[in-house]
Amino acid sequence: MAGRILDEITSPVDLKGLSGEQLTRLAREIRDEMIDVTSRRGGHLAPNLGVVELTIGLHLALDSPKDKIIWDVGHQSYVHKLLTGRLNEFSTLRQYGGISGFPKRSESPHDCFDTGHASNSISVALGMAIARDRQGGDETIVAVIGDGSMTGGMAFEALNQAGHIKTDLVIILNDNEMSIDGNVGALSCYLNRIRLDPAYNRLRHDIEQGLRRIPGIGEKMVNIGETWRTALKQFLVPGMLFEELGIKYIGPIDGHDIEAVKTAVTMAKPLDGPILVHALTKKGMGYKPAETHPERFHGTSEFNVKTGQAIKKKEVLPSYGQVLGAGLARLAVEDQKIVAISAAMAQGTGLDLFAAVHPGRFFDVGIAEQHAVTFAAGLAQSGLKPVVAIYSTFLQRAYDQLMEDVCLQGLPVVFALDRAGLVGDDGPTHHGVFDLSYLSHMPEMLVMAPKDEPELQRLLGTALSCNRPAAIRYPRGSGPGIPVMNDFTPLPIGKSEVLSAGKQVALLAVGRMVSIGREVVEQLKKYGIDCTLVNARFVKPLDTELILDLAAMHELLATIEDNSIVGGYGAMVAQVVASIGNCRLVNFGLPDYFVSHGTVDCLLKEVGLDAASVTEKIVAILKNYDKREARSALS
Repeated sequence: MAGRILDEITSPVDLKGLSGEQLTRLAREIRDEMIDVTSRRGGHLAPNLGVVELTIGLHLALDSPKDKIIWDVGHQSYVHKLLTGRLNEFSTLRQYGGISGFPKRSESPHDCFDTGHASNSISVALGMAIARDRQGGDETIVAVIGDGSMTGGMAFEALNQAGHIKTDLVIILNDNEMSIDGNVGALSCYLNRIRLDPAYNRLRHDIEQGLRRIPGIGEKMVNIGETWRTALKQFLVPGMLFEELGIKYIGPIDGHDIEAVKTAVTMAKPLDGPILVHALTKKGMGYKPAETHPERFHGTSEFNVKTGQAIKKKEVLPSYGQVLGAGLARLAVEDQKIVAISAAMAQGTGLDLFAAVHPGRFFDVGIAEQHAVTFAAGLAQSGLKPVVAIYSTFLQRAYDQLMEDVCLQGLPVVFALDRAGLVGDDGPTHHGVFDLSYLSHMPEMLVMAPKDEPELQRLLGTALSCNRPAAIRYPRGSGPGIPVMNDFTPLPIGKSEVLSAGKQVALLAVGRMVSIGREVVEQLKKYGIDCTLVNARFVKPLDTELILDLAAMHELLATIEDNSIVGGYGAMVAQVVASIGNCRLVNFGLPDYFVSHGTVDCLLKEVGLDAASVTEKIVAILKNYDKREARSALS
């Protein structure tokens, strides 16, 4: 049997000489490779299965890396990586030291922009197109954006400018009718009308068939028939949003037809101004379990290829998100003012549990974090109790709305920040390591971090009763596994919890790092060092009284957090103890650079936040102090 065609593909140039039959075979091989690797490594399988032919057709029509492709979000770039010389490294996908699950300029000249968040591709592509024009270039710039990402306001802002400037630009709308939790909103309904309008599709088909029957020139008329297509769409399809914005529209085309994609993009390249090619695809295409459950295979852990079932390595505990969602649903039974808001991440944040019980009080705004925050502000201003559950890294997109629309007005909006701290394999675009810094400097904001699941419930009760902006941040996945007691009794605001008492070192830990702190306490005992361990709980306001007492009573004060060392919890503690002069203080946190991808344990070790590294540094500091004190006594 002949070897794989995929093994011979070292760059997109190698695609050009393949026959249609070979391209179809290549598509199957790519799917097999992605299924095999993600079944062992995890990853974003369903989005990539859905763009195999789309990516092949795109590269056939383009000349990468001269021509530029910007992948919105970037979790659908696996096929692109396989076609651009990274097959040999593909088995290292999302592993520490391996290739990223997202586009990465440092990996390949074919990756022209690092992406990881949604809705920015058209803005990037427009900027690159303007730069091309000003510098006399002739490369084609292509933005590939999903219909889910199109719900983001930034995409519309870019479309608005693109239609005004009229520079040459190709936008591929990858329309698979689904974001992670399904699409919502008017745009999704609009695209459904385009996809499904029987009058438009039937009349277009009839006209094309009629033209093809004209001897000699019929096929050519079909191929260049953009004018009649546009007129037909204007007549039959409601609104024609893109055309009205000044963006020429081609489609819908079958995104699983390589030749159709190649033809559409080839046709779009010489046309003046921005062109949108509307490609219909199926998420999970070619692998039955992913087609049936695309949401489960959007981001998957290891699984059995034959059955599609996840490989469970240990007993599965409820995630922090599930504890949040179930607890909020319980509280909402008694309090009719509680409402919940998701930005296209209901299942990921646990709000699907709330939505199942209180569907009329759940709002999924789509990939629109800015709108989610200000929408919540409006709800709070009118007397409701909104809880906004968003991944920590995605809430960064709504910084201004947090400041101006919530904090400035002191509105009681609760923010539940999932995926706080290091998240692991998805890497720097998804690490939630700046939230303590950017939230704590906002006046009025209450910032909390639970050490375990029961404390999350009590902090939720605290947030809902404090009548001010409040944020609770917690890590991805499950906690220590402490059974919840459904106790939502508010905790005293700004008061920490002393977990163990010692005399030499006082270690103040935030959230997940309390578990690391417990290990440090035990390891320090081996060196004859006793340590006080404090569960900070409240990052803002600080427990100033306790901090000053600990500083006065211990040889060394230490803080540990899975947040940037710049402007984080440790920095705020340093400001407090600076007032008392000779306090010995060390801060453990994430260094001032973007941390790569890998398992959380591996990354904690890299940045010196594992128990062994923290213990080693504390011991070294204390030994150094002892030497200095001895020298001082001798002099």
